[in-house]
Amino acid sequence: MDVNLPQLPFPLRAYGPDGNWSHEDGVLTGWAGPRQDRFVPPTGEALDSATDAPRLLGAPEGDFQLIARVTVGFSAAFDAGVLYVHTGERNWAKLCLEYSPDVPTVCTVVTRGHSDDANSFTVDGSSVWLRVSRTGRAFAFHASLDGEHWTFVRLFTLDAEKETGAALVGFMTQSPMGEGCVVTYDHIDFRPNWPQDLRDGS
Repeated sequence: MDVNLPQLPFPLRAYGPDGNWSHEDGVLTGWAGPRQDRFVPPTGEALDSATDAPRLLGAPEGDFQLIARVTVGFSAAFDAGVLYVHTGERNWAKLCLEYSPDVPTVCTVVTRGHSDDANSFTVDGSSVWLRVSRTGRAFAFHASLDGEHWTFVRLFTLDAEKETGAALVGFMTQSPMGEGCVVTYDHIDFRPNWPQDLRDGS
């Protein structure tokens, strides 16, 4: 299923399990099913197959910022709404508003073969603004309580695998321990540039 959002200059395509994606009145909605996640445990000795979750992704060109306010219908530990970056089957990253495990938290996962996992700060409520930016091979994650002042969360690189070509970016839902959850994304915005300063709140 392909989705065209008027806020984005590139089409989106659904990947993974069915997320029942819909877009109406500026709000994108996706559903995660029971025990759906995308994570490769770092404690595993072998590169077991990554679990999967609904994703809606596209391929912007050049530098960019993708912004959305994410609202999660939390019901179980690690339910999350995600901005997601993908450069290959073993190279991808998540910026999440996650029930981690019983408090809404901004957290990140970067996967290079195996996944890491890091919490940033807790959120009072079920909504937060998330932003993923790219310049060249570098990606930056930011989060905001009001959509105006941004907190720097992470800076990293992802190597592109030969078979994938351009990086994919977009939206993901997950419910690793639960029976599923709904996530909405509004105030979606796309800017064709890298932030001027990653740490000054802009």
